[in-house]
Amino acid sequence: MSRVLLIVVNDAGFFLSHRLPVAESARKEGFLVHVATQEGCAVERLVALGFSHHALPLSRSGKSPLGELKALLAIWKLCWRLRPDVLHLVTIKPVLYGGIAARLSPVKGVLAAISGLGFIFMAEGRKAALLRSLVAFLYRVALGKRNLRAVFQNPDDQRALTELGAITEQKSVRIRGSGVDLSQYQYLPEAPGIPVVTLAARLLRDKGVLEFVEAARLLTERGIQARFQLVGDPDPGNPTSIQEGDLAHWQEQGIVHCLGYQSDIASVFAQSHIVVLPSYREGLPKVLVEAAACGRAVVTTDVPGCRDAIEADVTGLLVPVRDSERLAEAIERLLNDKGLRQQMGAAGRALAERAFAIESIVEQHLEIYRTLEKNA
Repeated sequence: MSRVLLIVVNDAGFFLSHRLPVAESARKEGFLVHVATQEGCAVERLVALGFSHHALPLSRSGKSPLGELKALLAIWKLCWRLRPDVLHLVTIKPVLYGGIAARLSPVKGVLAAISGLGFIFMAEGRKAALLRSLVAFLYRVALGKRNLRAVFQNPDDQRALTELGAITEQKSVRIRGSGVDLSQYQYLPEAPGIPVVTLAARLLRDKGVLEFVEAARLLTERGIQARFQLVGDPDPGNPTSIQEGDLAHWQEQGIVHCLGYQSDIASVFAQSHIVVLPSYREGLPKVLVEAAACGRAVVTTDVPGCRDAIEADVTGLLVPVRDSERLAEAIERLLNDKGLRQQMGAAGRALAERAFAIESIVEQHLEIYRTLEKNA
């Protein structure tokens, strides 16, 4: 009898970029792999790769309680229909709703991938505090199934949910990110000419875009010769998204160049000299792993997730969060010291080979699948 693996993730594009190697390896191990996501342009490619796709009514905003209940019920019905041996939940809503559904359906084992706690855990104010209390309660319910493993990408998120009483240490596993195929990310020498400083991410305030733009402005005013570029698109479904008008304004002023979304990030980094991510909080950002694989020095913030993706003062520099001045200083230091920059890039490639190779990350996930099957 075939073993069924159901992967639930909010977006098909995210599945392809972050979980495809795990799904392909699971299929080789004999699983029938089903993937459930919201509708989107990447679904066609997912189906072309031979995976069974199930559309879910997952919304980005989450402003309609009825819509959220529909999403939970859709996952619950799917679990009853497929009766998966392993249910792999990725990103916040699938983890919360899928975890609850798994407790009310014949799911044998659950892998809940906590790839970051999201802006709810960063937002301030009374409304945010109330929402945090609700989310904490949902996590306690969602992660309560006996045969479950929660996978964390950094120790801070693991500690936060443990202290909330949502998970025990025995049911927690730490895996450093979603890995990178080192054969697809070449370690090439820096391109000649004016140095290029790149921020690649969804264009959100929480990713530190405003601080990056301000740092670029400060350095340009100081006469520093460099090209500052933003790679990525705004995300209208996220309350902290940068507006298109702001991007156009910055570009007109000549502060940054906006390249939009780029599918070949390895080529972007090959033409870059420094990769910057001044994010407010992450799970473990894949972009920093990709930068390391390409042998590029990074500047990032001393926050959960970001600091776990680098070796401070070895593969890159850490700066305080929301501090444009310190960010500018760190970028300037690397722009002025080519030797240090290249030394950090070489150390980054070594770190990627040691800690982030996709083969190791995939095997760690498959080992959890085996454990869940054994304990079923």
